[in-house]
Amino acid sequence: QVQLVESGGGSVQAGGSLRLSCAASGPTFSSYVLAWFRQAPGKERELVANINWNGGRAAYPDSVKGRFTISRDNAKNTVFLQMNSLTPEDTAVYYCAAKYYGLTWYGGEDYDYWGQGTQVTVSS
Repeated sequence: QVQLVESGGGSVQAGGSLRLSCAASGPTFSSYVLAWFRQAPGKERELVANINWNGGRAAYPDSVKGRFTISRDNAKNTVFLQMNSLTPEDTAVYYCAAKYYGLTWYGGEDYDYWGQGTQVTVSS
């Protein structure tokens, strides 16, 4: 069982940056693949970044590629999302998610554990 707690959300002007953090509790953190999703009002949930067990591989959709960077610190049981060049279209609730998957790359969106979410608001 993994519990996830996000932090770092807030309000920022367009062009600004935010760094989200997600602290995990539970054993074997390094055996989990991790991801960040977001959901804006009236829109479907969107996967914005995912990362493998040791941080050696990550993936992003075109909507955030080159602006967002996911990373993890297994020693601190924490995953991060650095968001740069933010636009109002990035406004959403951001969730971190985890899935027990060992050393294999996981490219799906079926995650087992979720945080409570943190609001990111970007004003123009």
